[in-house]
Amino acid sequence: MARAKDQLEEYNRKRDFAKTPEPSGKPQASQSGNLFIVQKHDATRLHWDLRLEVDGVLKSWAVTKGPSPDPDIKRLAVRTEDHPMSYAEFEGTIPRGEYGGGTVMLWDRGTWAPIEGKSAKDLDKGHLHFTLDGERMQGEWLLIRLKKKPGEKRENWLLRKLQDDHAEEGDALVERELTSVLTGRSMAEIAADKAGEYSLAGKKDDDFLAQMEKASSRNAKKAAPRKHTSAPIPKFRKPQLATLVDDIPTGNGWMHEIKFDGYRAMIACKGADVRIHTRNGNDWTDKFVPLVEAIVALDLPACLIDGEIVATDAQGNPDFSTLQKVLKRGHGAQGRDDALQFHAFDLVELAGEDLKALPNIERKERLEALLSTAGPPIFLADHVIGAGEKLYETMCAAGQEGIISKKMDAPYRHARSKAWVKVKCTRRQEFVIVGWKKSSAKGRPFASLLMAQHEGGELVYKGNVGTGFASDDFDELGPKLARLERKMPPVEVDKAGARGVTWVTPKLVAEVAFAEFTADGNIRHGSYLGLRADKPVRAVKPEKARSKPASDEQVEISSRDRVVFPDSGQTKGDLADYYAAVAGIMLPFAGRRPVSLVRCPQGRARKCFFQKHDSGAFGDAVHHIPIREKDGGTEDYLYVEDARGILQCVQMGTIEFHAWASRSDAVEKPDRMIFDLDPDEGLDFEDVKSAARDIRDRLADIGLTSFAMLSGGKGVHVIVPLAPGHDWETHKDFARRFAEALSLAEPERFTATMSKAKRKGKIFIDWLRNQRGSTAVVPYSARARSGAPVAAPIAWNELKQMADAKPYSIDDAKRLLDRAGSKALAGWGFATQALPDA
Repeated sequence: MARAKDQLEEYNRKRDFAKTPEPSGKPQASQSGNLFIVQKHDATRLHWDLRLEVDGVLKSWAVTKGPSPDPDIKRLAVRTEDHPMSYAEFEGTIPRGEYGGGTVMLWDRGTWAPIEGKSAKDLDKGHLHFTLDGERMQGEWLLIRLKKKPGEKRENWLLRKLQDDHAEEGDALVERELTSVLTGRSMAEIAADKAGEYSLAGKKDDDFLAQMEKASSRNAKKAAPRKHTSAPIPKFRKPQLATLVDDIPTGNGWMHEIKFDGYRAMIACKGADVRIHTRNGNDWTDKFVPLVEAIVALDLPACLIDGEIVATDAQGNPDFSTLQKVLKRGHGAQGRDDALQFHAFDLVELAGEDLKALPNIERKERLEALLSTAGPPIFLADHVIGAGEKLYETMCAAGQEGIISKKMDAPYRHARSKAWVKVKCTRRQEFVIVGWKKSSAKGRPFASLLMAQHEGGELVYKGNVGTGFASDDFDELGPKLARLERKMPPVEVDKAGARGVTWVTPKLVAEVAFAEFTADGNIRHGSYLGLRADKPVRAVKPEKARSKPASDEQVEISSRDRVVFPDSGQTKGDLADYYAAVAGIMLPFAGRRPVSLVRCPQGRARKCFFQKHDSGAFGDAVHHIPIREKDGGTEDYLYVEDARGILQCVQMGTIEFHAWASRSDAVEKPDRMIFDLDPDEGLDFEDVKSAARDIRDRLADIGLTSFAMLSGGKGVHVIVPLAPGHDWETHKDFARRFAEALSLAEPERFTATMSKAKRKGKIFIDWLRNQRGSTAVVPYSARARSGAPVAAPIAWNELKQMADAKPYSIDDAKRLLDRAGSKALAGWGFATQALPDA
C-alpha cells in the first residue's frame, strides 16, 4: 500500500477537503480487487471518468463525449491522477472554484479483468485489452496511449469498444443511460441536492443478504399466502361466443375442448367475494352456493373467469336435464349433494390486468396457473392441440354435445367469433315456445309444444316437439303455460297446423335436440331438453353451420430447399414447417413482446446478426412499436402476434426469437425474470442441473415459483413469471442482488460477474437479461447452432434425466406439441406472484 499512498499524493494535493465533499485519499482495496466505475462529470466541460482498480487505487481517464459501444468510434481518454477506492461511491456536487468543480454522477459500476494472457502491467507499455462487466458497459474494450506531441503535458489515450455481442451503433450508451446507478437520480436532481441530504433508496447488499438468509430458514414447502393487489373485483363482461360449423378445423394452430352441456358463466372473484353471472349478465350467485363456497376457499386474486356450470348424471357425464332439476330444487340444505361442477376455460382479467389481447393459449395457461390448487368441484377444462377429430369422435361416442375449437393465437372477443367454433354431435338449438296442443293422456297437460325462432326481426314457426318430457317437466311447464295463454297466435301458422292449439305469449325459451330441419324449415325428430332461463327471447335465432373456417392466409416460403443447418441437413422449409407447427405454443412467450431476431439469411454457417428495429421489409404481420429511449426519443421495435408474423420472420432468414421481459403494450412493466445459468467450459451438465435446482429452492424460500427451460445450447434458464406492476429498476436490482447473494454464499460454485477470469470452474448466474431492453431466447425458439436444437420447457422432475441442454430439435415438433398439452407441463411458465416487497 506504500506505493498506493504515493500515487494518491497528487489527488490529495489538488483538493481542499474542508470545502469539497470528495473523500480524502486513503489506500485500500475492494473486496473483489478488480472494481471499475464510471462517473459522469459536468465540470468545465461534460465528460465521463473511467476508473479501473489497480494496486489499491483507481486508475483514471477523462473520456470526452463518453464511452461509445460502437467499434468504429474511438474516444479520446485523458489520463488523470489516480483516485482512492473511497471515490468509487462518490456522487454529489463539487463546489465551483474547487478543482473539478461541478456535478458528479455514479454512471456505471462493476468489475473489470484483462483478457487472458494480459495484465494491468500492460498500462506501463501504453495499452490495455480488458473486459468490463458493468451495469451498462459490457464486453471487450481497448485503451491505447498516444504518442506525446512536443510540449504536450497531458497523457492522451484512446478508448475503443471491440466487436462482440455488446457492440452497438453510435452513442447508444450515453444517449440511453441518463440516471445514476447508485441513486437513480438525473444530473439535475443531483445538482439540486445542495445540502447533500439525499438518502439512498433501496437496500444495501448486506441488508439483502440478511433478508435472503432469513428467508432460507423458512420451510420452503410452506405455501405463501396470496398477496392480493388493490384491484377491485371485475365487473361483468360479455362472453365470447362460438360460431357453429360443420367441419372440425385442422392443424396445430387450433386447440380443442369439450363442449359442456350446461350454463355458461362469467365468474368474478376476489378472495371471499365471488359473483356468478349468466352469459347475459344476470347475477345467479345465490343459485350456485356450493360452487361459490368452493371458489371462496381458493382465495383467488381479483379475476374474471369464463367457463361452464354443469351437473352430472348417474354416470358422471354432464347432463343438461340434471342441471335443470338441480336448479328447480334450489340450494338449501337439500341441494348440497347435487353434483354441480364448474369447468373453467378462459381468463379474461387478472389482478387488474385486462388479458383479452393475449393469445388463447396464454390465457389458458395463466388460468391453469391460477387454479393450480383447485380440486372438485372446480375444474380446469382440458384441451388437446391439433387432434380435434379424435376428441370429437370420443365425445360423440359418449353421447356428449360436441367440441369447441379455438384458434390458439387469437385474442378474446366479447362477441361471436370465428376464432371459436363449435362442432356438434347432434343438432341442439334454443326455440321460443309459442303454443301447445292438448294431450289425451292422463296427467299430461299437453301433447306437444309449438316452437319458433326469430328471423328477420319476426318470430317464425319451426314445428312441434312432442318427446323428451319427464313428469317434472309437465309439472313445471303446465302452470307456466297457463299463465301465458292468449287468443291470437304470435306466429303465422297454416290452418292445419293451428288446429287445436292453445297459444301463449312468447316468453319461455326451450332447448331442443333434433335430427335436422326439414325442407320447409321445421324441426325433425325434436326432443325437449329443458327451459333456458339464461337466454333472452329476443336472442333466439337459428344457428346455421358455416363452412369449414378458412386457415390463416399462408406465408409463401421461398427457397424451401436451401440448407440452413449444414451439419444436420435441415432446410429453410423444415424450419418454416417447425415454426408453423409450434406457433400456438410459442406465442404465449413470444407474441406481443418486443423481439430481437437472429437472422442468418445464408444459413447458420454464414454470417448471422441480431435485428431488433423495424426495417419495414418483413411483411404485414410483423408489427412495430415505438419505444421511448432514455434521451426522450423513440425507436421502432419489432413484435409479432400470430403464426403469420412468425413465418414472415422465417421467410426473411430468422432462426432465433429473443423477447423482452415485458409486453409491447406495457414495456415499462416487466412480467418475467430470467436467470441464465452459463457454465464454464470445464463443467459438466450435472453441475448445471444441480445449480438450477438449488436456485429453484432459493426462490421458493422467498415465495417465488420458477420454471426450468433447456436453452438449446449448454445451459438452463430458470424463469420466474411475475405480475406486472414494478418498474425496471426494481426488476434489475432484485435480479442482481439475488445472483450476488448466491455467488457470495457459494463462491466456489457461482459467480454473478460475466468476466471469464472470474468464471473459471464456476457457473455464471446471468442476471443481466433482466434489464430494460435486454432479451432472452423464447421457449420453443430454434437455435442457430449445430443440429438445429430448440429451447424447450421441461418440468422440474424431468431435469434430472436430461443428458444435456439440447435434447430436442426442429425435427421434434410433434413431440413438443404432445408435451405442451401434457400434465407435466400444465401451467408451465405462468404464476400469479409479485416480487417480495416490490
